[in-house]
Amino acid sequence: MPATPPPDPSSEPPAPPSEPSDAAARLDLPRDLHARWAARTTQLLDAMRSIGGGVDLHGTLDTICETAAALTDARYAALGVVDEHGDGLADFVHHGVDEETVRRIGHLPDGHKGLLGALVRDPRPVLLTDLTADPRSCGFPAHHPEMRSFLGVPVDVRGRAFGNLYLSEKRGGEPFNEDDLNLVRVLATEAGIAIEHARLHEAARQRERWIDGSVAVTTALLSGHGGSAGPAVPGAVGAGDGGAAADDALHVVAEQARRLSGSAAGMVLLPDGNGGLEVVAVASERPTGALGAVVPPESEIVGELLAGRAVFIEDTAGDPRTVTPFAADYGPAMLLPLTSDGRVLGILVVPRAPGERPFTPAERTLAVQFASQAALALRMAEAQRDRERLAVYEDRDRIARDLHDLVVQRLFATGMMLEGAQSRSVVPEVREGVARAVDELDITIQEIRTAIFALQQGPAEAPSGLRTRVMREIGNAAVPLGFTPSHRFVGPVDTVVGDLVGKNLVAALREALSNAFRHAEATRIEVVVDATVTLPDGRPGVRLTVADDGVGIPEGGRRSGLRNLGRRAESLGGGSWHGPGIGDDGAGTTLVWEAPH
Repeated sequence: MPATPPPDPSSEPPAPPSEPSDAAARLDLPRDLHARWAARTTQLLDAMRSIGGGVDLHGTLDTICETAAALTDARYAALGVVDEHGDGLADFVHHGVDEETVRRIGHLPDGHKGLLGALVRDPRPVLLTDLTADPRSCGFPAHHPEMRSFLGVPVDVRGRAFGNLYLSEKRGGEPFNEDDLNLVRVLATEAGIAIEHARLHEAARQRERWIDGSVAVTTALLSGHGGSAGPAVPGAVGAGDGGAAADDALHVVAEQARRLSGSAAGMVLLPDGNGGLEVVAVASERPTGALGAVVPPESEIVGELLAGRAVFIEDTAGDPRTVTPFAADYGPAMLLPLTSDGRVLGILVVPRAPGERPFTPAERTLAVQFASQAALALRMAEAQRDRERLAVYEDRDRIARDLHDLVVQRLFATGMMLEGAQSRSVVPEVREGVARAVDELDITIQEIRTAIFALQQGPAEAPSGLRTRVMREIGNAAVPLGFTPSHRFVGPVDTVVGDLVGKNLVAALREALSNAFRHAEATRIEVVVDATVTLPDGRPGVRLTVADDGVGIPEGGRRSGLRNLGRRAESLGGGSWHGPGIGDDGAGTTLVWEAPH
């Protein structure tokens, strides 16, 4: 029986395809996971590279928030920076909420209550499907966007809590999951490194700025250019301008401290002789009304400062130790003694606006060092002015001796010779002419002796009335100008104008006369001091008017002198402006300076 041949596979109909088994399906799952994790890992690496590239601290915080939101597909992200005490937030950087909504909300979280406050006190990862259902939540303020899903991760910098990274509202309505949490934890680690890098870079830049500021103060003070006042009128050196130079030096210190610390104002206070402190220099972008204010000795801050100890205030407006009216306008503040050789020369105050962040420990340290350097520069500048003043007095004494020993004696001898010639003359006209010449010589001799007496006066002997000081400035300006400006006083100038206002008025007059000499090419100048004016706000005041017939103020010319005059007036609650002069068709310039007396 023949064997049956094996079946031909090609002749068999193909078997129908079978359904994939569960095991086969499971074999595809790791491949999907791998692809998804590879994509997210790439995204995470890109995020870490983006975060690590910044050197500006606040810019780095913005990048961290933006990157974390993109990595987890979150609608909102924020990073709360814990304050130095560890019980609140010093800064709050956010992403996803527009500026108009932020403005309507009115204030950023302070980390003292609610879920954010709980994470400040107990920093640990948090993953919530609905944050409004969490017992730690205290609700949202008005106009706050709705948020439910929530992910929070602490951010550490070199083992210390820096803050917390918050994410909310995952797009698509899904909650955050463990994968999101793990990715954000890795990102938070990289964020800590980036923040430390940015902090170090910012600290280095900050130190460099403060060092440059100290150098600028020292250079300005020792070079004799305060940076705010123009050069004195030639011939006026030694005629009482030491006070103006000191004022300008203190203003330089106040302005540099304000700029370097990012504060709303810089002030210098000096002991007032009654145990208190008087504000003698103010640098601010807006009028403050603080100039001339006195902190009474009853304030415990005064005792601390005069003992050479710095005082740091978190909120000037709310601190019971601050008893001055202008304290309500400021928030955090540093009060720094200007100490040199164990002596407190004055107090430097740099306050920030209300609601601004407090000064960091690094800023406090740098400000204290700046104050010490500024005090040393003030002492050196004071010593330099004393040497220059001594040289001027010695020179004046020499001039007085020469006038007395040479000029007066020769004039006297010439007068005697003329009298002898007069007695021998027989012509009446000649005798009368010689007599007039002798009289003129007598008057000249008396004037020279008066000048000798003035040259020999010491600074303590100089009259202190405002009229006298104004007359002295006008007389000093007459030498370089080649003529004496006319002057007029209206009202009881010496009795109603206070010392502080009078001192600033004289400095403004000096600046105006200096500008007239250096730029105006004037042949006539009129000076008026009127103590009977009423200011626009109804207060009684004093007005200085200096008018000339010169070339006027050219378009595009320097305005530093005018800005200085305006600054002096505004610091006292007054104002300054200029207009047409007293020349033909309004040629020249009329400068007006006024302040309440």
